[in-house]
Amino acid sequence: MNGQHFDVIVIGGGGAGMMCALTAGQRGRKVAIIEHNERVGKKIAISGGGRCNFTNTGIEPGCYLSERPDFSRSALARYTAWDFIALVEKHGIAYHEKKLGQQFCDGSSREIIAMLETECAEANVQTITNCRVENVEKADLFRVATSSGEFTSQSLVIATGGLSFAKLGATPFGYDIAKQFGHRITPLRPALVPFTFSKSDEPLHELSGLALPVVTRCGAARFDEAMLVTHRGLSGPAILQISSYWREGGAVEIDLLRDPLANASLLRSRATGRDLPSVLAEWMPRRFADAWCAMHAPAKPLVHFKQREFDDTMRRLRAWPFTPAGTEGYPKAEVTLGGVDTAELSQKTMESRRVPGLFFIGEVTDVTGWLGGYNFQWAWSSGHAAGEAV
Repeated sequence: MNGQHFDVIVIGGGGAGMMCALTAGQRGRKVAIIEHNERVGKKIAISGGGRCNFTNTGIEPGCYLSERPDFSRSALARYTAWDFIALVEKHGIAYHEKKLGQQFCDGSSREIIAMLETECAEANVQTITNCRVENVEKADLFRVATSSGEFTSQSLVIATGGLSFAKLGATPFGYDIAKQFGHRITPLRPALVPFTFSKSDEPLHELSGLALPVVTRCGAARFDEAMLVTHRGLSGPAILQISSYWREGGAVEIDLLRDPLANASLLRSRATGRDLPSVLAEWMPRRFADAWCAMHAPAKPLVHFKQREFDDTMRRLRAWPFTPAGTEGYPKAEVTLGGVDTAELSQKTMESRRVPGLFFIGEVTDVTGWLGGYNFQWAWSSGHAAGEAV
């Protein structure tokens, strides 16, 4: 295969890369996927606990973070969640909605990988695995030097993902290529990632495994989901979601009394002589209530709380200012926030405005979705947009 010419070379065999390749192949383009792992779709395989939360029916541009918040609108509108669901149904893959519009396979995430591989094969896409890219140049054509030889193409698509899950082979390759061709990279950071405790949160350190429903807030962002205490910090959907909006040194607000009935219960209990942890145990695990009260509430029956003490405690329960020591970083992050500056890409085609024929899609771009199928849909939509253009 050394020296072979393609119309399109896609570097990266994840969701975005395969979607781009099959879309271009269906248009009659001669396409190759170059993947450095031994097989394609490794991140798909582990997603959603092995069942792949492949899209979300509530998708809109406001569910994505970017320096240009409106950038995702065009691609998301032209290849929607319903388009991908139709593809899933075409292949007879059973699926269900778990919650909040999240679509999961009934069986295994490998069904999604197999579906994409089948579509690529039917579109005559050549997939080259265990292939490391060593150099990329452009004159009249793109020249891609690899461990399997040198290839040329008219169009080159970078679909190499971000820095999350290095154990699956994540590298900064896509950002390096973007910088090589003069593109700006917006600041990168782990996103959808657990927080770590500071020393002041020591009473919570022994509560690993406890979960409770909360509302997290940071700036204008707000998520009503579950929070999980781990041996190192806080996790669960509510925390992962808000982590994308948090910045070092800042705090997030956690509403521990999201149920409106909790306020009335606490007010009634003031006259009964009960202590605060026993009342809170109606709304959260008792061990969490005990630990939280040890840190933030007077150690006496509610009937003995002065009005100011009671009001201050209620405010803290409704807006507990939790200041993380940090996050668990890229090894535990679902995605990478930031990426190739979308000001330098076509909103319609994902093509570079600096280098004709060069495209960036998926997580390598500065478009980061919420937890719950949003990032997979960006992979499908951005990959489809580029596949229609290459």
